[in-house]
Amino acid sequence: MEILWVLLAMAMLFAVLGPIMMRRRGGIRLALPGSPDAADPEAYGFLRQEEQDVRMPGPDHDLVDVLNVVQHTQDWRAASQLLAGTDKGDELRWQRVQAFAGAASLELKERPGVGGAWLRAWRSEQPKDAGGAAVHAEFLVQQAWRSSAPGTDEFRIILEEARKAAGEAALLAPGDPVPYIVELAVARGLGYPPEQFDRVWAQVIDRAPQHMGAHLAALQYWCEKWHGSREEADHFATTAAARAPHGSLLAALPLFAVYEHLPEVNLVQGFYRSEVVTKAVEGALYAVHSARADDPMLAHVRHLLILFLIRSERWAEAMHQLVHVDGHVGALPWTAVPDPAAEYVVHRNLAVAGYEANGGNPATLRH
Repeated sequence: MEILWVLLAMAMLFAVLGPIMMRRRGGIRLALPGSPDAADPEAYGFLRQEEQDVRMPGPDHDLVDVLNVVQHTQDWRAASQLLAGTDKGDELRWQRVQAFAGAASLELKERPGVGGAWLRAWRSEQPKDAGGAAVHAEFLVQQAWRSSAPGTDEFRIILEEARKAAGEAALLAPGDPVPYIVELAVARGLGYPPEQFDRVWAQVIDRAPQHMGAHLAALQYWCEKWHGSREEADHFATTAAARAPHGSLLAALPLFAVYEHLPEVNLVQGFYRSEVVTKAVEGALYAVHSARADDPMLAHVRHLLILFLIRSERWAEAMHQLVHVDGHVGALPWTAVPDPAAEYVVHRNLAVAGYEANGGNPATLRH
């Protein structure tokens, strides 16, 4: 019986990747590693799988330096200083709060009862520190998902605590949208009714109307797998994109809505070239081309674009996105699986093979 399940899984995998890996026009032939015919990702400057940083979607050298100091010394002060110097309305603040909370949560998982002691010290020694309060609230949200199953009593108890912590953080930093963004995840987990969710969302919009990270958090609530539907998620995404000013990455939000409602197994060869997908991809490409080069959310959009461009066999465009993000894989779609680096590298190598099968090489790749 087990071998039947294995064979069935292999057949389904080929049904999904087969049209990509073996094109009718000439085909992409996957050569063995070391073969003279094998495409070499390193020739493009791409890093090996073990060198990919799974913590972040793109580089944030200040954050990495501070994380290293905090985890080595267990002293929270450097983290407090970094957040205090990060503008409240900046996407970077939300990303850094998530990173600190995630680091503490993973430490606690690896060393139960001991890991993440620096965050506990931060809260006890400086209870009025707005940054520490926000990190603690996000830490509780991540703990709920990491240590318990949605819908269980334990899950709800932790999220109730996170809601209280987010409220305390909001009082310490009235103009900061981050505590309310944290509560968006609480709202999803506890199943706020739409009216209650909208009240939280209004607090976010009042403080940061163009916040991409907040919109991604809110989109989850409206998805079919949580408290909305495919139509509601699409409406939320397309409305935000339509209202977005030039240079805003919100124009890419419909692509995230499409991603959240992908069928688990797609047997339709032209799905990734359908009108709905193509329109969302073009919107995301427009957003990427018009956004600031230093926009902290730019890497998030590039990573998701890579998945769709590869699956629609737009090899050159996929390669153009890859050269901007390689080395950091802490973003969707890679983080949706247990080994983000491996998932990313499989897709990246497929893009290299497709690019070279259509006449591309390192010299022709446009940076």
